[in-house]
Amino acid sequence: MTKKHVLLIDDNDIDNYITNHTINKSQIAEKITIKKTAVEALEYLETIKEDKEEFPELIFLDIRMPMMDGFEFLDELIKFPIVVDKHCEVLMLSSSSDQNDIDRAFEYSIVKKFMTKPLKKEMLEDL
Repeated sequence: MTKKHVLLIDDNDIDNYITNHTINKSQIAEKITIKKTAVEALEYLETIKEDKEEFPELIFLDIRMPMMDGFEFLDELIKFPIVVDKHCEVLMLSSSSDQNDIDRAFEYSIVKKFMTKPLKKEMLEDL
């Protein structure tokens, strides 16, 4: 199923390159936006929060980032009315395989999957 807009949030350029390349090859997104910090991503989402056509349907989110981590981002994201209306889903994409991180991620109903980096095409098959 193709998504109109996918947002990648990760502070690592190499991970962003791999994830972007994998999503492009799998052709699951018409548009991919990359933000290097959770703060930058929230600022961006704030500018499009009323636009269902532009707001991402899918967000790939890292956990460990400077200034604001992935969980703090989720705490803010779930306040967006468009997210409350279930227009957007989050896939955690992290280098962490810590069970505490996995359990914590699934405390958010918006989180649909937890994956360990790097993203591979097979990981996208059941989206």
